[in-house]
Amino acid sequence: MTDCETIVVGAGVVGLAIARALALRGQEVVVLERERFVGSETSSRNSEVIHAGIYYPPGSLKAKLCVAGRRMLYHYCQTNGVSHRRAGKLIVATTPQQVSVLAGIRANAEANGVHDLELLDQAAALALEPELSCVAALHSPSTGIIDSHGYMQALEADIQTHGGQIVFATGVSHVSGLAGGGYRLSLDGAEGSVTTRNLVLSAGLHATVLSSGLEGEGYSAPKTLYAKGNYFALDRRSPFSRLIYPVPEPGGLGVHLTIDLNNRARFGPDVEWIDAITYDVDPDRAKVFYAAIRSYWPGLPDDALRPDYSGVRPKVSKPGEPAADFILHGPAEHGHPNLVALYGIESPGLTASLAIGDRVAGAMGQLARA
Repeated sequence: MTDCETIVVGAGVVGLAIARALALRGQEVVVLERERFVGSETSSRNSEVIHAGIYYPPGSLKAKLCVAGRRMLYHYCQTNGVSHRRAGKLIVATTPQQVSVLAGIRANAEANGVHDLELLDQAAALALEPELSCVAALHSPSTGIIDSHGYMQALEADIQTHGGQIVFATGVSHVSGLAGGGYRLSLDGAEGSVTTRNLVLSAGLHATVLSSGLEGEGYSAPKTLYAKGNYFALDRRSPFSRLIYPVPEPGGLGVHLTIDLNNRARFGPDVEWIDAITYDVDPDRAKVFYAAIRSYWPGLPDDALRPDYSGVRPKVSKPGEPAADFILHGPAEHGHPNLVALYGIESPGLTASLAIGDRVAGAMGQLARA
């Protein structure tokens, strides 16, 4: 006999979405969270963008779950009163050579099931955003912005309404299997341990560490690397009403402009590989930001950027490697029953969260019937 039927480790947006999906299916769910609030790490330190599903390799989990999750997320926001807006996005070519890249991006998006991108010439793009400098642009009307904190609070309420609970300030330091089936979770400090029949590890930046107790013959958990993304805010009213993205560059999407629901403009994230989690923003990084931003907004005034915030992405691909897909490991990969472990859930994890939740809950249901 175990203490719980199902434990989800991690109350980030994905862990919450998984717990909600399990609770809706009638499982007794407990979420363990080391911090004192939901989404205290990666989920609260991002661009708050609802992605359309444009860039990801066709057939990948990122592509499929982003496109499905985006539809689910807009519906969820509308029915649950979560603040959001279909702001739209322009992906801009600033040189004639980049126009063909836009065509490739559009073809990739269509292969992912995103069929609403519109190729704009310079005049049409500037008619939408007069301050922009470009030779052409792709318009994505399905891209939006969301109050991520409001969204996570709504998920938290759903979990509790359907009989689940979230236990804060309760970190998990080690996971081990039980001889009679199930798992023992050692808790931080002197808080002892708790046992569960079913387990979901949605620990984000800490996924690899928590999975170390499950490693055995033939299985080694993917290594989680830390990619810090720094943001700078515009200290005045934004001249743009849409998100502005440059043509992607190796290693990321470039320094792009996003807006929040109060029309506050911010730029980022960049990519800074780090060995330990830290959230300070070095003001000197603004030099690179100014140069990148002025490629598509030459009118950016001097001294208009100020350090804002940063986030750390749980990467499972090394610097210089292509971005890895989401990793969802079940018994076929790690050899342990009734357990799903998630790794590398970075962007578009927020957009895909409800779809990830359904996928993991479905997998857990199949494991329980096996």
